[in-house]
Amino acid sequence: MTTTSERARLAAGPGTEAGELRPATLVATRGRRRPGLLLAGVTMVALGALATMWLVSTSGDRVEVVMVARDVPYGAQLSAEDLTTTAVAVDPTVHVIAADAAAGLVGMTAAANLTAGSLLSDSDVTKGGVLGSGEVLVPLPMAFERVPAGGLAAGDRLLVVDAPPQGADPVQGAPSQFDARVVRVGAPDVNGTVVVDVAASASDGAQLATRAATGRFAIVVLPAASS
Repeated sequence: MTTTSERARLAAGPGTEAGELRPATLVATRGRRRPGLLLAGVTMVALGALATMWLVSTSGDRVEVVMVARDVPYGAQLSAEDLTTTAVAVDPTVHVIAADAAAGLVGMTAAANLTAGSLLSDSDVTKGGVLGSGEVLVPLPMAFERVPAGGLAAGDRLLVVDAPPQGADPVQGAPSQFDARVVRVGAPDVNGTVVVDVAASASDGAQLATRAATGRFAIVVLPAASS
């Protein structure tokens, strides 16, 4: 006659004592395939292959061109140290200067603010100076509170306006004003004063220099000239 304990041992199976628990067997579920992810992966591989083919095909079309080696402010003369060369593949519509013309650029004037790493074009340089016919250069020392918060840059157009002494009432009537163009902006000194070189009409040069010496002037930044 089978006892209760024997029936429990038989139900547990061979090799298992009565009352001993066997770990449950986990059955892994089969994941479903996602066609969208598979298609995206194939697309990325194809794009990578196309990009590689494009790089290989264009690497042989590189040309040596002139590149700016360090920042050059508008109006400064170019030196050999300002220029370097690099090999690039450029679109035919992009204007560049061939590397073998670099020596002829030394001594020319920057017609814009040149940034290190940029490719040089014919429009970036000029054989003439920054002063046009009938213009003079006048340095304007400006205390930090007179300089616009956004700063000044070469090429900015200004009105230099008569100003009364500090703390005095404004002058009666319309103040005298002079057209000027920023040529170069110096670095601030220990007191925050910045010297701004401006180009002005030769007929205004003496009066503008007088304002610069006394400090009795203010500036108005004009909109950029339309092309």
